[in-house]
Amino acid sequence: MATRVHSYSKINLGLAIGPLRADGFHSLATLYQTLALHDVVTVEAKPISGESRITLTTNHAQVPTDASNTAWKMVELALARANVAAEVAIHIEKNLPVQGGLGAGSANAAAALICLEHELRLTLSGTDRMELAAEVGSDVPLFLLGGAVLGTGRGECVSAMPDLPATPCVIAVPEVGVSTPQAFRDWDERQGTGNRQQGTAGVRLTSPAQPDKLEELSHVYATVLRDCPSDFGFIPETGPTPDPSGIVRGSEESVTQNGLAGNPLLALVRTGIENDFESVVFPQYPLLREIKRLLMGPTAGVSSDTTEDSSGNAIYAALSGSGSALFGLYRSEADARAAQQRVQASGCKALLTETLPRQEYWRRMFAE
Repeated sequence: MATRVHSYSKINLGLAIGPLRADGFHSLATLYQTLALHDVVTVEAKPISGESRITLTTNHAQVPTDASNTAWKMVELALARANVAAEVAIHIEKNLPVQGGLGAGSANAAAALICLEHELRLTLSGTDRMELAAEVGSDVPLFLLGGAVLGTGRGECVSAMPDLPATPCVIAVPEVGVSTPQAFRDWDERQGTGNRQQGTAGVRLTSPAQPDKLEELSHVYATVLRDCPSDFGFIPETGPTPDPSGIVRGSEESVTQNGLAGNPLLALVRTGIENDFESVVFPQYPLLREIKRLLMGPTAGVSSDTTEDSSGNAIYAALSGSGSALFGLYRSEADARAAQQRVQASGCKALLTETLPRQEYWRRMFAE
């Protein structure tokens, strides 16, 4: 019988771009957060003799159905790593936007691996899973953890963070395509302008962020989450298990002393968390800046992305990855629905969802 799993999406709560590496990738520091919005990936597999055979079908015309698909790549690599030959049929029920900055293709790859292991009763080690995921794509490893995840390197070096609470979220999906490689090229070109800013906590969040700055920013993200009390769950035996060592939960007293009492998301916002891609994508696509303004709310300040005392406004809004999807996070579902209506009134598609903490990510993983 085939195995079906939910292939969840992600947003980047913050993303800092570092220098170009020797392998052609940029160093990054980012804080991923998984969302309840998902595709559904179905895999049916059986062992065979000889060479493996893979087929892939989908309900979306823009999704490749050959070896260029990330789910196909993952299955092919996993079979080779396990030294197993199998006949594998993959089906991707696509609900998420393609190339929208929500990690849909990367999530499909991780979901295909989870299905394949379940179908063939494979038991890959955590190290094998993460190595396979990083080989397929920079965003794939985060989906083998779920919840709040700190990403470094080119985004593939991941650490499970204490979770943020489930938070209402609106995803705006403009009919605009943003090329990630071009966004990186625009970023590199922009670094010659000398236009640099400082984050509110004194952390440089718009680069050129050298490796030590990326390390400092990663430390800020991790420290804020560790110092804010939050419950975070562990992944069941059916999935890969992250190593929670080094994750220290602070006390309520320590949080209050640091002025960070309340929602840890607010504490993150106070650090000046942001997405570096906005500085190059928004000038190219002014519509995206306007959509972010709509997500923020009617009384949000022109120069402020945080309006903590204004009801109806977002706690935080930003571009996800290089875009073109944007997101807003809200105190209540009512605030989120109001934001959804504002965005839709402008002619842009808007989806209502919520952030998905790690325990819920794995509890809801296997589709009925």
